[in-house]
Amino acid sequence: MKKIFLLPITLMFVTVLFAQTYKAVKYMSPTDKLNETYCSPLFKTNDGTIFDLSNDYSAMGYRNILEWLNGRVAGLQVYYKKDGSPVAFIRNSKASIFLDEIPIEAGSLNLVSVADIAMIKIIKGPFVGAAGNGSGGTIAIYTFKGDDRDEEHSHS
Repeated sequence: MKKIFLLPITLMFVTVLFAQTYKAVKYMSPTDKLNETYCSPLFKTNDGTIFDLSNDYSAMGYRNILEWLNGRVAGLQVYYKKDGSPVAFIRNSKASIFLDEIPIEAGSLNLVSVADIAMIKIIKGPFVGAAGNGSGGTIAIYTFKGDDRDEEHSHS
């Protein structure tokens, strides 16, 4: 009788032990990995469109990353002031622009080398992290962190 009683308890203990040590592995797409690596919780929204520039060299010929984005994102238009500085609009409202999650003016992007940009995230809807809740959408630009660029390019 004792053996019959101990068998279910032993099986239950082994099952509980296995369940605690087993962790489900979730597949992450390359863009999910970028979102996880570069974005803080405020910017991690899944509503955005992500461009991975770590392995895409098509932007290298552009002086300002907004020039490259123009025509690649539905609803995004880039206009230029008389002084030549760009202004980005998403769905006819001025977009908020962030560089490594710090708000900047679009003209300041002329000082950022396109080669230093790892990822761009476009959030078309209102964004709580921007001034006035970013009703015009948000363009979040992320530069390479630390050794990321060296790791990315050493495998190619």
